Amino acid sequence: MRKIVIIGGVAAGLKSAAKARREDPTAQITVLEKGTLISYGACGMPYYVGGLIADVDEVMKTPSGSVRNAVFFKNGKNIDVRTRTMATAINRVDKTVAAKALETGEELEFPYDKLVIATGATPLRPPLPGIELSGIHQFWHPDDAVAIRSGIDNGHIKSAVVIGAGLVGMEMAEAFKTRGVDVTVIEMQDRVFPAFLDDEIAASVADFAAANGIKLALGEKVEQFNGDERVKEVVTNKRVIPTDVVVLAIGVRPNAELARAAGIAIGPTGAIAVNEYMETNDPDIYAGGDCVESTNMVSGKKVFAPMGSTANKHGRVIGENIVGKRVSFRGVLNTVVVKVLDLNVGKTGLTEREVKALGYQYVTAVVGGYDKPHYMPDAKSLTIKLIVETGSRKILGAQAYGEGDVAKRIDVVAAALTMNATIDDLFDMDLGYAPPYSHPIDNVAVAANAVMNKLSDKPV
Repeated sequence: MRKIVIIGGVAAGLKSAAKARREDPTAQITVLEKGTLISYGACGMPYYVGGLIADVDEVMKTPSGSVRNAVFFKNGKNIDVRTRTMATAINRVDKTVAAKALETGEELEFPYDKLVIATGATPLRPPLPGIELSGIHQFWHPDDAVAIRSGIDNGHIKSAVVIGAGLVGMEMAEAFKTRGVDVTVIEMQDRVFPAFLDDEIAASVADFAAANGIKLALGEKVEQFNGDERVKEVVTNKRVIPTDVVVLAIGVRPNAELARAAGIAIGPTGAIAVNEYMETNDPDIYAGGDCVESTNMVSGKKVFAPMGSTANKHGRVIGENIVGKRVSFRGVLNTVVVKVLDLNVGKTGLTEREVKALGYQYVTAVVGGYDKPHYMPDAKSLTIKLIVETGSRKILGAQAYGEGDVAKRIDVVAAALTMNATIDDLFDMDLGYAPPYSHPIDNVAVAANAVMNKLSDKPV
């Protein structure tokens, strides 16, 4: 009987466990999770705070309503999930995992034939004066979402500060604004979504957010937090902002310490290094999720791209490979879509900043309009930016924003990037057309035309 041990019980860990069970009905599968909750969808938590989700338990349920807990995995999949059990060491010679039962202090040992490290990531918490005050949340666990929503519901939270204008930060800004909470977003860099938007696109997104009541403090650095027992003020290098609650959304670091201590190779990003089969430098140890690095499919460079979608793909690939298959994971495009009030924002592939830093020769085109014919009563704004290499004509990246259907267009370009397509291929795609959905020539194809005109030295 094959013994599989998995460290980590959220996305990648339990996806690999479930897939391995489908592939091998006889394997002994044990999942070690130091927390109390497993398999929860953290990406849904801002929408619980914002009131779109009634019960936080929904982010831990299947579509049919079953809570994904240890009993669910034992009864439904014969997977032994040990919550409140922290892995403390990996012995690669004896092929065992040492662990500690956090409730009792008991020392445990789990032998394995194949091991999966899915230890995730930890949100950054800056060592600033006042950081230990209550009311400062890292928003990485459903408990944070419950505490914040409760504070809003009972009237204790009327103002909020969000630190970081990335995905979680801006989603939380929307949640606060939706609930009538005065919200300020502080960002060290001079633009919103600094990791994936170029300056001109970010500026338009920031203008929309500010015009709709989200206060932005861009290019500011937090210096300390003031309060008695609970946070009352956030002090930046430019101002003092009164607040009832603070959300830290300044990024995460991979939990690679356990792997590093066992001699598992760490990549240039600081995350666990894996090959295309999600194997580490030990052929009996796999790793996936937010603790590993991936390969960017456009640049070929290693990147740290923690995303729930990627973690689930990692888990599926690992689940097949630990039972003897050879399925590869090609990499990521750092594709993101995000909603800021009524504005949709998306990106895939490389930004213009990244393209320039990598030394590409390239052209760009930014094309605005509506997402469907203007005569349709629900036509909405949509702007697309395409980035294309001049010599090969290969697409390098795209960004889009507007009140229209951004996700569809970003997904079209992501598909083209995955297929290593040229700008000509993008125009040639036979995309669906009907006035309720799109123009006869879709916005993506119009942007492709603009790039092709530039490449031919014709007017855009």
